Amino acid sequence: MDQLDQRIMNLLQVDGRLSIKKMAEKLFISGPAVSQRLRQLEEAGLIQQYQAQLNYAENGLMIKAYVRLNLDPQDKTEFYPYIEKIPNILECDCVTGSYSILMKVIFCNTEELDHFVNQMQHFGPTNTQIVFSTPLASRGYQFEI
Repeated sequence: MDQLDQRIMNLLQVDGRLSIKKMAEKLFISGPAVSQRLRQLEEAGLIQQYQAQLNYAENGLMIKAYVRLNLDPQDKTEFYPYIEKIPNILECDCVTGSYSILMKVIFCNTEELDHFVNQMQHFGPTNTQIVFSTPLASRGYQFEI
């Protein structure tokens, strides 16, 4: 990956809908060159997917929370397929510390969140923090060039 590839990825993280033509103009290269580099970045796994960033609150999902779960390692084979089916889980990470799983979740209201937390307690003890505000929203990593 060279600086031009990094510039392409920076542009996509700012605007994932940027056309090949616009990227080519910004990078001072041809459209086919941009297309070829994008294909190579995708094939190498450096670009995994293209995804819209939604305004959850405007879509009725007013409650964002982080749920920590102390999962017994033996339950991972049951837990992972189970959470794949729950669209409210935005992210799930295995972490260090007193809890082994950290999930970022969204729900319409606290009752739905409470129901979810109760379901998670089937797998182990939980700890939940509800988000009040987000001074820095999710963003892509910008390569320094």
